This record gives sequence, C-alpha cells and structure tokens, in this order.
Amino acid sequence: MSQVPASLPLGARVDATGRRRIDMRVVAALALPLMANGAIQLVLNLTDTWFIGQLSAEALAAIAVVQWPSLLLIVLVGGITFATQTIASQSEGAGRRRAASRAVWMSFWALLAVTPVFLAAAYAGGWVLAPFRLDARLESLALEYWEPRLLGAPIGLMMAAVLAFFNAIARPRYTLAVASLVAISNAALNYVLIVRLGLGLAGAAWATNAAQLIGLVAALAVFLGPPLRERYDSHLTWRLRPASFGAAFRLGMPMGLMFAADLLGLSLFQMMQAQYSIVDAAATVIAMTLTAAVYMPGVGLAQAGATLVGQAFGARDFDWAQYVGLRIAIGTAVLMGILGLLLALAGPWLTPLFIEDGDPNAVAVASLAVTLLWVGAIYQFFDGLFMASSAALRGAGDVRVAAWLVLASAVLVMVPVSHLLTFPAGGGWIDGAPGAGWGAPGGWLALTAHVLIMGTLLFLRWRSGAWRPVQSRADMSSG
Repeated sequence: MSQVPASLPLGARVDATGRRRIDMRVVAALALPLMANGAIQLVLNLTDTWFIGQLSAEALAAIAVVQWPSLLLIVLVGGITFATQTIASQSEGAGRRRAASRAVWMSFWALLAVTPVFLAAAYAGGWVLAPFRLDARLESLALEYWEPRLLGAPIGLMMAAVLAFFNAIARPRYTLAVASLVAISNAALNYVLIVRLGLGLAGAAWATNAAQLIGLVAALAVFLGPPLRERYDSHLTWRLRPASFGAAFRLGMPMGLMFAADLLGLSLFQMMQAQYSIVDAAATVIAMTLTAAVYMPGVGLAQAGATLVGQAFGARDFDWAQYVGLRIAIGTAVLMGILGLLLALAGPWLTPLFIEDGDPNAVAVASLAVTLLWVGAIYQFFDGLFMASSAALRGAGDVRVAAWLVLASAVLVMVPVSHLLTFPAGGGWIDGAPGAGWGAPGGWLALTAHVLIMGTLLFLRWRSGAWRPVQSRADMSSG
C-alpha cells in the first residue's frame, strides 16, 4: 500500500504505521444498506415464486423458461444504464458533481432510444421460443409472462439508473428506502392481480411493472428533491449532450454484453431443464430463488466495492482502488461460500414451502431442489469472486475484456457442458449428440464450472492492474 496522500479516500483509515487500511465502519455503512436492499430483493423474488408456485408446478417451469431470456434481453438492450454507477462514482471522486447527476439523465435518453426494441421483442415471444421445442402448454404459459414483462422493462431500468446514482454517491439508504417500497407494493399487487383477479402469470409480470413504476416515482422525488438538487444540480443536467451520451454508450454497452453473456448461459441452462422435465425445471427455479439469499448480500458488498473503486479511480488514487478491490473480492467470496453452505443445510425445511402440497410433483421437486442447493454451495464461493471482481472492474471502467471473457466462457463452457451433462445421448437439442442424462444436477455442475473459470480470470485481471491507465502501470512496474 502507498503512503497517505493529502486527503484520505472514501473507506480509508490510517493505521499505526501511517499506512492506509480499509475502514470497516465506512464499508459497513455502504454495504449494510445494500445488503438489506438485497434481502428486500430476495423477499420480492420469494414472493413472486411463492405466488406462482400456488398456481402449479407447470407455472414454475414456465418461469424457468422465460425468466432468464427476458432478463438477458433487458440487460443487453438496456445495458447503457449500467454505466450510471461507474460514471457517477468516478465523477464524484473527481469532484464533478454535475457530471454525476448527468449520468442518470443520459441513461434515460438512452432508454428512450431503445424502447421500440422492447416493444418489438414483447410481441415476438413466440418466435423467440420456437427453436426450443417446448411443450405447447408450457410455451403458452411462458408467453403469458414474457409479453407484459418486456413491455414494462424500460420502467425498471429507469429506476435502476437512479438507484445506481444513489449507490455511486454513497447514499445507499435512499436505494434501500425505494427498494422497500417496491417490495411492499409488489406483494400487494401480486395478491390483487394473481389471487383476486386471477390473471395468472400475466398478473405476476404486471405486478412487477407496477411496483417498479412506483419505485421510479419515489426515486425521482429524492433525486430532484432539495438536498440532491442543491448539491448536484440534478434538475439542470437533463439536456441531451451528444458527448456524454456517446461516452455512456461506449461504457454501457460492454457492461450490458457482460451481463447478457452470463444470462445467455443461464437462460439456455434453464430451458434445458424445462425440456428435460417439469420436476427438474421447477426444482431449478426454487433452488435459484433460495440461492438469492446468498447472492443478494454478496451483491451489496460488491456494489460497495464498486463505489469505493469508482471514487478512488476518479480521484486517480489507483493504489487504493486496487487494494480495496482485492480485499472486497476475497471477502465477498468467503461470505457467499459460508452462506451457501448454511443454505444447503437448511434446504430440507425450506424447499417444500415453494410447491403446493397437493401437486403430484411436490415431493420430487422439493427433494431435487435440496440436491441442487448442495451443488450451489460450491458455486456460491466462485460466484462471489466473480461478482466482486467484475464490480471492481466496472468501477474502474475496464469492461471490454471482462465482457468477452464472460461471453467466451458462457458459449464455450457453460452451454455445451450443460447440454452434455443434462440430456441423455441423442435426447437434447442436437440429434445424435452425446450426453450423460443427469438432468438438473448436471446443468448445475456446468454452471459451477463457468463461475469458477470466470471468478478466477476476473480476479486475476484485477490483481494484475491491467485496468490502470498506461502511466499508472508504468509507475507501478518501476516501483
């Protein structure tokens, strides 16, 4: 670690030898509200899964079909919004507060430009799902969710852009308040639209859209309210600036590609389970929902790291950025690994809660979900390393290499290995292809191999310092 500069960066303290170390009080102040936000997101996901599970195991399997493909399209097309936190945190670190608030409005302009893509995709669901040879009933249920979910996608992305700004300027309590409002609204709307009005999976999608609209209104009220308006001139930075718009696109699109590449693998993986059997698909949805209990706290810690790295990068304090990124990546991996093990131990009591007792597949689904949680316990450690390392790289704006690495691993490792281990020989999407026929456990092993590779590669890239500006790397080498 380098010696202390004139002013300490966010999250730093000075130890007895005069060297900088992480101030865990500051990290906790950033991470705990984001972890609580993650817990709220977990409640939201659990609420959706519970309501859908009361419909049928088929409904859960239908969600397995479209949950990840819809998210893939959302993050790929709306990836520009992911640049908001990077631009805003670096601008905050450099003392350019107007530029920080402008990042939100540039995201809004970008979303306005791509909204026609979401509209077209919403009505093209049948064409998107056709190559996967799904059962007619399962495809019909999946399309009930697909269309309204994509119609409302721009609303959720706008809300995410404002929340990313709150995180970037180290105000995660605002993010927590908005997320709490969304979770409460979503639960109430799920009850009204699914139970009272009988809208089924379409009701679940419209409940999500309406809850996110409520969250967007609340987030904008804070963003344009007196405290932030006076500090960041948030009411004056809405005009479209081609230079800022172009910079946001150049940074945001690789971020969208990185997330979309990961989701591509997940979506194809879940479609494989849906084709293999209703039991494997439903068990995968339950296991994925429960592992969010581990994922969301990790997201909170990783996002705190992205804020610290981004502000340090903006202040050109690259030694501190690297130090804090490394420590938070290791801490996130350990935290998620421990929580994943505890979740697997609690699996026999948790998994039966998500499937109706009278369903003929209830016992088989719950039992298989427990098995998947044990595979997930290994997966979570490397997912934590992957998530925190990629967050640090995003904070530094180094996203192109990471995007291509994730895409390569998803296409060359996760998808083919998942197909090989899930289906029996000749029973998958490719006639005559070899296969082990392990079903969902095989697919989860492929998923674990993917995150092991990506977690290791991105951690090593961050550790190497390749993300630093050229002059900083030269200084580091000579030192």
